[in-house]
Amino acid sequence: MRRRTRGYPSRVENVQGGLREALKLVAVALKDGDAPFALTGGYALWARGAPEPVHDVDFMVAEEDAARTAELLADQGLEVVQPPEDWLFKVYVDGAMVDILFRAGGDPVTRERLHDVDQIEVESVRMPVLSATELLVDKLNALEEHACDLGSIVPAARAVREQVDWAAVAEGTAGNDFAAAALFLLDRLGVASGAAPD
Repeated sequence: MRRRTRGYPSRVENVQGGLREALKLVAVALKDGDAPFALTGGYALWARGAPEPVHDVDFMVAEEDAARTAELLADQGLEVVQPPEDWLFKVYVDGAMVDILFRAGGDPVTRERLHDVDQIEVESVRMPVLSATELLVDKLNALEEHACDLGSIVPAARAVREQVDWAAVAEGTAGNDFAAAALFLLDRLGVASGAAPD
């Protein structure tokens, strides 16, 4: 078994450190623009007390502002890449990946959707963060046959449970059977009491 030498950061800690730096840099750049945005995804849940992710950082902008936002970030010297997917673009900061989403669950993100935010200090940068309710709706609606990792849902939901309107989550995920299964489990575990569909 390989053991980490005391005092040296692990690979995960290095990745997370890079993601946190990318989060701050992109957030500051987005604040220089005039389009609304919000931190979303795993790092938004982390900002609210959930475990820290290890894959990427996600921000959300309105679809109508996506092209202008990409131009703003590129003008600030950031590496902006348009992948084949037509619902986001990516920003790379020293290899750390930041996704800028402008569609969620197949629906265009509107400016109105970005009103349900809290201003939270994340790594010493004050930024808009989606509500815990919106975050759980998005996370549960992303569940499907080929991506149904309840192991990542439970600790995140448990950490933010007191910030969530569970009735609104149940309503916002009503068309997704995988989300219904997740809510059933969360209800049984006492995380989301009363949220399981009848």
